[in-house]
Amino acid sequence: MRLTEPKKGSQTGRGKTFGPFATERVTATGKVDDSYGKPPAVPSCSLENSVSPTESGTLYIVATPIGNLEDITYRAVRVLGEVDRIACEDTRQTRRLLDHYGINKPLVSYHDHNEQEKSDDLVRDLQAGRNIALVSDAGTPLIADPGYRLVEKARAAGIAVIPIPGPSAILAALSASGLPTDSFEFHGFFPAKTTQRKNLLRRLLDSESTQVFYEAPHRIIETLDDIAEVLGDRPVVVARELTKIYEEFLSGTASLIRDSLRSRNAIRGEFTVMIGKGAGRPMDRRPVEEAVEELIALGMSRMDAYKRVARERGISKRDVYKQIETK
Repeated sequence: MRLTEPKKGSQTGRGKTFGPFATERVTATGKVDDSYGKPPAVPSCSLENSVSPTESGTLYIVATPIGNLEDITYRAVRVLGEVDRIACEDTRQTRRLLDHYGINKPLVSYHDHNEQEKSDDLVRDLQAGRNIALVSDAGTPLIADPGYRLVEKARAAGIAVIPIPGPSAILAALSASGLPTDSFEFHGFFPAKTTQRKNLLRRLLDSESTQVFYEAPHRIIETLDDIAEVLGDRPVVVARELTKIYEEFLSGTASLIRDSLRSRNAIRGEFTVMIGKGAGRPMDRRPVEEAVEELIALGMSRMDAYKRVARERGISKRDVYKQIETK
């Protein structure tokens, strides 16, 4: 069973004052509504008291604020107030959000360490007709957060999964970074070990997309060290504590940002690290055979060398083979 959506036109009308600071509006019936622009109230539950045992519930993927509690949609508040239970990473964190909006719903702990077991339990609840909302501690669930197994199992069981869009640290950071946003790649958190981090960064040397990562405060200095070493003077923007009181954006090269952070008495907060585009791999104008032989000399198998050269030149592996064998 899905929650009842507001009727079309029930939240529209000609407002006396337009924009985010509007305080009243005229509804479709001609009455003045002075509640416009105030924090969203949780509407009365629209679910039926009894649910057919053969009818499955709905799983709602609900985005929540990444810092500022005002960054939540009316729809998200309504759904959280109407579902039967809410699955969340940290019940204490989610309870603070729910208390702020006067919502009192049962919470189920759902995190990396119990995801497999809890996913099965939640799917059984959904199959029994219960509506469930999945939230993370902050932002959009599943984006570098648990939830994939639950969504996968729910869809496999034929259960409706509905996203309730909202805050995302990735998009918030990118939108204000000043870096190109026409193409970007999100990698989650950087690897914890330096060797793995550097290997990943080397694979991005020729990337023509902006790269986006999360990083923890206790690793941000060494991560910026690695970015400086591998990518040199590539433009970097680091966003810290997005939407919170001490929000800031640091722009420059990785080494300059590293030195700025290192000079502080303490480094706190959550970081979103964005790396500007590379120049792209220059066209290799050598004969195909020469390019293949160089890769083989570096230890690559002949077939893998064919694949690599084909990919880099935008041709098929068969074309590489023909160019070599016909000589």
